[in-house]
Amino acid sequence: MCGIVGYTGKKQAAPILLEGLSKLEYRGYDSAGIAVRDKEKEAEVVKTIGRLKNLAEKTDNGKALKGTCGIGHTRWATHGAPSQTNAHPHVSGNCTGSGSGKVESNVVGVHNGIIENFQELKAKMERNGYQFYSETDTEVLIKLVDYYYKKYKVGPIDALAKTLVRVRGSYALAVMFKDYPGKIFAARKDSPMIIGKTDDEVFLASDVPAILNHTRQVYYVGNLEMAELSPDKVLFYNLDGDVVDKELTTIEWDAEAAEKGGFEHFMMKEIHEQPKVVMDTLRKYIKEDKNTKTIDFSEIDLSDETLKSVSKIYIAACGSAWHVGVQAQYVIEELTDVEVRVELASEFRYRKNKLDKDALVIVISQSGETADSLAALRLAKSEGIKTLAIVNVVGSSIARETDYCMYTLAGPEISVATTKAYSCQLMCAYLLAVKFGEVHKTIDDPVHYIDELLAIPEKIQSTLDNKERIQWFASKYANAHDIFFIGRGIDYSICLEGSLKMKEISYIHSEAYAAGELKHGTISLIENGTLVIGSLTQTDLYEKTLSNMIECKSRGAYLMGLTTFGKYDVEDNVNFAVYVPKADEHFIGSLAIIPLQLLGYYLSVSKGLDVDKPRNLAKSVTVE
Repeated sequence: MCGIVGYTGKKQAAPILLEGLSKLEYRGYDSAGIAVRDKEKEAEVVKTIGRLKNLAEKTDNGKALKGTCGIGHTRWATHGAPSQTNAHPHVSGNCTGSGSGKVESNVVGVHNGIIENFQELKAKMERNGYQFYSETDTEVLIKLVDYYYKKYKVGPIDALAKTLVRVRGSYALAVMFKDYPGKIFAARKDSPMIIGKTDDEVFLASDVPAILNHTRQVYYVGNLEMAELSPDKVLFYNLDGDVVDKELTTIEWDAEAAEKGGFEHFMMKEIHEQPKVVMDTLRKYIKEDKNTKTIDFSEIDLSDETLKSVSKIYIAACGSAWHVGVQAQYVIEELTDVEVRVELASEFRYRKNKLDKDALVIVISQSGETADSLAALRLAKSEGIKTLAIVNVVGSSIARETDYCMYTLAGPEISVATTKAYSCQLMCAYLLAVKFGEVHKTIDDPVHYIDELLAIPEKIQSTLDNKERIQWFASKYANAHDIFFIGRGIDYSICLEGSLKMKEISYIHSEAYAAGELKHGTISLIENGTLVIGSLTQTDLYEKTLSNMIECKSRGAYLMGLTTFGKYDVEDNVNFAVYVPKADEHFIGSLAIIPLQLLGYYLSVSKGLDVDKPRNLAKSVTVE
């Protein structure tokens, strides 16, 4: 959600800012802007609505703006409609209109997040003579920084600290002061921010891809920390103004990992990366010697004794990560004697439920910054409950704050619609299920399950090698208006994710239902030509789900059946059949999701849509 970049060094800042913002387009945005300061001169602000190319055209790809220090932003509207006036950067001066051009303003800044008490603060600023030109909470924040800077005659860090203790909400904030040319000042609470460094340049960004072309040496800004960025150094402070020591971290990705690599879209590239990243994730936690294979969580300090002490598991997540949790619930409860409860993180944090003190709360998030998931984690920790996170981004807020962290090795995922990160999260869930079964002595042969897991990457590749049939089918149904996914048990969890992939990138209305619920209202929506996709991978539930599909067919539905090789009788009852390789049925979801990812992708392409950046969506939801 939104993107921030910053640069200070010896090079012209604007082209670097535009390049960085282009790497953050996947986060979603409706407008963009940059501000550049050239030594003693006033800052120059340029803002546009729409795509980043509009900003590039307006600035001659940044060449029109001189100066070696600047900040940039892609905005996702929260307070105030998408417009040039509401776009960032915002300034502390009383300018009118768009706020673009050279501005006589002491403070210029950009902000990700939401300031919950901005109306109260705005009224305070108006009483002190400030005028407002936009509808945004960010303008209020920038003017508040200016107010404390002038009132107390303090430096930027102290002015930021005084501001932040008055603010309720979340923020990643970057500001430039007229009195401090060549410097950027930043602060963070609950919204992601990293700072990259070379010998004579410093970069600031919301996410790693924005700076990978320049450096892989980064600092992670801690929660409630501030930073002072100069070309040759970075200083960190806590809210008391004391200096905080921080070490550089090396990003293991290379810049090429965040590029399309010859694919038309990031989503298709990431779908095809799944065999590799799934195996990488499995190999991180499966140890082999000459005699045996074991699941080893010693790297994350999660001992067998700790797992034995767990009497209940809560899983909190959002979106696709929640679908991983739903599938994990089925698998863990089938392989162990541990009760599992799956909650939407946005509900978990507000429910007045009493948590079992011997429970484990598992939080799943690709970015490690998802606002509701982070809040759920903090709630669990405040209750003294053990927490474990499954995340993809090293050093993210959830990764730092959890008791135990399982990293997925998906690498940078750029497309808004998750594919490879979802699959890696599933692997972590499967590994946990098998390990719980082993330590609770509810499975006899854990090596059997480990072997089944290690066979999954090759089977994913085999499924990808036969994607042409899905492409053909997608072209046939590109004009569909309604699609229903049905399944039972693990198949239901597969349908949830398949439906989400469909609706978020193709804009076709789709819903997933537990097949047994069809008669309780949903079947009334079936009419001639309605596409019904049934997931039929669970042998003991196969006939029941197929029977539900036939009921839909008798009412005019067109049926697509998704099952495993060998269940060829499905073709006697459906209009189109898709097969995936056989696997242990606890883990079949990792294979069955592949055709559904491809179907959503090809439908979107057939309709000429922006696959990687679907409308109204952002990659990381860092605000409520």
